[in-house]
Amino acid sequence: MPWQDNSGNRGPWGQPPRGNNGGGDKGGRNDPPDLEELLQASRQRLKRAFPRGGRGGGGGGKGLQLNRGTMMLGGVVIAALWLFSGVYQVAPAELAVVTTFGSYEKVTGPGLHWHIPSPVQSVNKQQALKVQPMQIPIAERRSGVLSPGLMLTGDKNIVDVVFTVQWKIKSSLIPDEGSTIPGVAQFVFNIDRPQELVRMIGEASMREIVGRNTLDFVQTEGRLEVQEQTQVLMQSALDEYESGMQVEGVLLTSTEPPTQEVNEAFRDVQAAEQNQATVIQEARRYTNRVVPEARGQAQRILEEAGAYASQVTADARGQAARFDEIYSEYAKAPAVTRQRMYLETIEKVLGDMDKIIIDEEAGSGVVPYLPLNELRSQKGGN
Repeated sequence: MPWQDNSGNRGPWGQPPRGNNGGGDKGGRNDPPDLEELLQASRQRLKRAFPRGGRGGGGGGKGLQLNRGTMMLGGVVIAALWLFSGVYQVAPAELAVVTTFGSYEKVTGPGLHWHIPSPVQSVNKQQALKVQPMQIPIAERRSGVLSPGLMLTGDKNIVDVVFTVQWKIKSSLIPDEGSTIPGVAQFVFNIDRPQELVRMIGEASMREIVGRNTLDFVQTEGRLEVQEQTQVLMQSALDEYESGMQVEGVLLTSTEPPTQEVNEAFRDVQAAEQNQATVIQEARRYTNRVVPEARGQAQRILEEAGAYASQVTADARGQAARFDEIYSEYAKAPAVTRQRMYLETIEKVLGDMDKIIIDEEAGSGVVPYLPLNELRSQKGGN
């Protein structure tokens, strides 16, 4: 599309396109603009935008020229604006932490101050004098969901505790003992999510204090003591983290007994306690039955062992005495003693056997027979 408007067919630099009488070429071709004319038009526009005093205008004048003085003036203006950007205002309820390349430099109070502008120094303002309340638990109670405020007391009861913590940033410009920077600087450098930190430490501290006391104490005369102990415990934990935060107070809003949503848990606890007592009783009963039986069996084994030892010892001594007596008789009459010993041995061996005695000198006729079995049976019957 040719550079021309709808009225005068003028080009972008205010000059008509080259052609016949400022109009389009009859042959359907436009000549390209002359480079010298374009440069001249540009110089004219710059002269109109930046007129130079003391020198004549016109087509033969020179355009804007940057000299040393102009550059120095521009540098001074830029430096002044950069230095002025370091001025900052601190509100009456605020404290400002000044950092140099991200490192702690100082803390300034309310008023008008100046710091080396960015990127050398920067300022972080905090509401150091504003007390911020926070209710714990934060979550809303919903049906079927246990409240985050349910806590176990020292007497194994459950209480639903709701309390409010009032905290603020430490406003002292003097560092605490054991620290090198003031509290507001600790808050800026060490804490990322202060609300979450207060909630976690507050809930943990309250649970510990409630767990040390009974349900009646927490609900009645011990409320003030619970609040004070929780505040002291929270402040100790926050100081240990070097958070730069100060707990102004803890207020117990509600200490209600368990509601319907925890009745099942109570029943489970009671059932578990009953089962525990039953198992303990069964274990004791089993112990009382097994231990005496084991002791009796051990005593019986000891007595049987003693009796066996006495029996074996007496038997051995009797056999030894009998052997001594037989030996003394054998020494007096060896033949008679041997015959007696032989007969006693035969009697022991053949005493329970059925015997038939036949005389070798009997004739070959009728075999003499001595019915010892019948004689023995008759003797036993009499």
